Amino acid sequence: MNILHIDSAITADASVSRDLTAQIVAKLKSTHPDATVTYRDLNTGVPTIDTAWFQAIRQTPETPSDAQKQIIATSDAYIQDIRDADVLVIGLPVYNFTVTAQLKNWLDQIARAGVTFRYTAEGPEGLMTGKRAIIAYAAAGTPFGSDLDFASDYLQHMLGFIGITDVTFVAADRLAFDRDAGLARARAALDAIAA
Repeated sequence: MNILHIDSAITADASVSRDLTAQIVAKLKSTHPDATVTYRDLNTGVPTIDTAWFQAIRQTPETPSDAQKQIIATSDAYIQDIRDADVLVIGLPVYNFTVTAQLKNWLDQIARAGVTFRYTAEGPEGLMTGKRAIIAYAAAGTPFGSDLDFASDYLQHMLGFIGITDVTFVAADRLAFDRDAGLARARAALDAIAA
């Protein structure tokens, strides 16, 4: 088993999502001791897509400049992480009702037509199939799955868009109101996951 472990919280050791992703990875490794883990801490920085990215990635120059080669290599590396993974474990801290900027940047880097999805006569088709994702959702005030939660549906949609439809959530929500109850809900969801 190859595990891609992704964190994006800005709160360092105080992060609930980081703690949950670590617990999820530990549970997977307890039943798959030979599993490999690739770790990406998106909080260290993920380049935003911009005009230079568009020109390097979408316009596919025949002879890319050194700067364009670096842009392409960065995006390709994120995509290769996913290709190599059987399971993605993604920390989803909710800031201002949605995904972190870093996680959004990562999603923008990996959503590439002809690489991770393609357009067909029936609509878009994800190309990163046969993988599983376990999402560690953590929110101080946003109830998981509520009308205020613009994070979980979005992340699940984007994963499905590139072909990852087996998605499970471990949610610790409403932590600012009743931290113990929120963590208990997450523990119960974690215990229910088949490793």
